[in-house]
Amino acid sequence: MKTLIGIAALALCGLASAQVTPPEVARQQQQELQRGDPPRWSRPDRTEAAQLATLRKEINAALREALEACKQQGAGANSDCVKEARQTAQADMANARQIHLATRDMSRTFETSGK
Repeated sequence: MKTLIGIAALALCGLASAQVTPPEVARQQQQELQRGDPPRWSRPDRTEAAQLATLRKEINAALREALEACKQQGAGANSDCVKEARQTAQADMANARQIHLATRDMSRTFETSGK
């Protein structure tokens, strides 16, 4: 799900083919990879509230990635890229419950762009 949201956000900014990871995040990721996965990663969210909380974290992470991609292309704080990324995240947050329900049945999709 995170990947789908992230890809959609990057596509809106015209950078679907490249993921931009800030250098400090890349260093942290390498350190975490050396330690291995934390045990909590292999435990599923059992309640709907926990699943929605995870979805909200994923939406925010996708927004951060999209904003970083906008910054990498030299887009200013008021650029179309930034506005679209924020609008997408806002729409995803507003529709979090519907997105969550759609992920239970992967044969359905939930389109937030209105297209």
